Amino acid sequence: QVQLVESGGGLVQAGGSLRLSCAASGRTFSSYAMGWFRQTPGKEREFVASLSWSGGSARSADSVQGRFTISNDNAKNTVYLQMNSLRPEDTAVYYCARNTSSYDSTSRGNYDYWGRGTQVTVSS
Repeated sequence: QVQLVESGGGLVQAGGSLRLSCAASGRTFSSYAMGWFRQTPGKEREFVASLSWSGGSARSADSVQGRFTISNDNAKNTVYLQMNSLRPEDTAVYYCARNTSSYDSTSRGNYDYWGRGTQVTVSS
């Protein structure tokens, strides 16, 4: 069993920054890609960013490119999402998830373990 716990969310003004962390425990995410998704009430959970296990391949949604960066520290079983130049439309609950393979993916169906989420609120 894998447990994923997100942290680092909070309230920030537009233009500010936050860094989210996702710590894995149990059977680690060694050899698995990781991803970040977000969801607002009434909308489907959407892809934000993903990173291959090796760190050599990363993808991000068009809406966050140039502002958000995903990274990992496999020695700490932790994946991060650095969010800069935040906008009110970035307000959501952010979830990390473990991919079923070592290859990064934008599809929710390729992720099998999910955290419980952390709230990010960006005020205008």
